[in-house]
Amino acid sequence: MKIKKLIYSKLSTFFQPELLEVENQSHLHKGHVGWNETGETHFHVRISSTRFENLNRIQRHRLVHTAITPELMSRIHALSIEILPLGE
Repeated sequence: MKIKKLIYSKLSTFFQPELLEVENQSHLHKGHVGWNETGETHFHVRISSTRFENLNRIQRHRLVHTAITPELMSRIHALSIEILPLGE
């Protein structure tokens, strides 16, 4: 299964988000450090979920990494995370 689909599946299950977008941005980093021929190295996540309430930014990002799992995170070179307030 493609990494993008795995990320989406894991985040969807863990957070049951109001909004979830996973974008493969690897093509923007072709030739840069961490890029490889799989074309699945750099991702951007936009997410909104009640699971983030009362957590600071670092706690929210750690929770996303936990949901994705260390095994899958080890296959990703870069992950940018945009956590949006509910209702946006």
